[in-house]
Amino acid sequence: MASPESQDLVNLYKGWVAAMQAKPDMELEEIRKLFGHWGDVTVDPRGVDYIEVDVEGIPAMWAIPKNSVQDRALLCSHGGGYVVGSMYTHRKLFGHIAKAVGCRALIVDYRRAPENPHPGPVNDMATAYRWLLEHEKLSPSHIALTGDSAGGALALTTIARIRELGLPLPAATMPMSPWAGWDTSGKTYDTNKDKDALVSRDTTEALGSLFIGNGDPKHPLANPLYTDYTGFPPIYIQVGDAETLLDDSLRIAERAKAAGADVRIDVYPEMQHVFQFLAGNAPEADESIQRMAAWVRPKIGL
Repeated sequence: MASPESQDLVNLYKGWVAAMQAKPDMELEEIRKLFGHWGDVTVDPRGVDYIEVDVEGIPAMWAIPKNSVQDRALLCSHGGGYVVGSMYTHRKLFGHIAKAVGCRALIVDYRRAPENPHPGPVNDMATAYRWLLEHEKLSPSHIALTGDSAGGALALTTIARIRELGLPLPAATMPMSPWAGWDTSGKTYDTNKDKDALVSRDTTEALGSLFIGNGDPKHPLANPLYTDYTGFPPIYIQVGDAETLLDDSLRIAERAKAAGADVRIDVYPEMQHVFQFLAGNAPEADESIQRMAAWVRPKIGL
């Protein structure tokens, strides 16, 4: 049974949906302001400092836990359909993950759609990865990617992009509820439509169209259902079984396994989209982050 604390995320999501339904002509900046409260349900992790940096013109933020190692890093991509969300909404979530792992985390404020549609976000993430290699002098074997929703997709498509660029691949990636972009073919859009408090076909149609613009919604750098996972590093996916996007995660895992990738997927009963936001609040979120840390630490040599 889901913990009472997990209801906080349900209430947050239902509040957003109600606000948008009450004002169907809500401007994008107002929607972004609404989603700016995503991190309200996350407890601030103790002993984590945040330092903003410029990554070749892209804003980013280091989450640096006390006594963490400096020669390992997580490269973090925030969710929000590539349209909303920011390094500020997600700093506490990634701070919790960094603290559990014991290394720094670089949270990238990639440029969002519709101002910067596909392939803008994935290119910005690839730039940040190169920056870790060249500016921070990190070994690729000491870097892991993570992200949620659209950021979870980026935690996969960024690897495909850096492979195209001829860069060495990171040690691992940990997508949380990865989103297949402007693609509503997953059966759980129907079977979980009354369980998911936030994501619906309408949500994906609205955000996906802004993200893709005039591009191809099946492009392998836009939709991880079409990414080539040949030669990928180990992948660890977490998803809630109440999500409309559950089938996105399941099918991504199947595709990656079929390509020979080392894939682990954990499906959490009764959990909502990116339930890890409840870090420090709900036991399901804290357990999931501890699992991520235990899985990735040996991958990056900790």
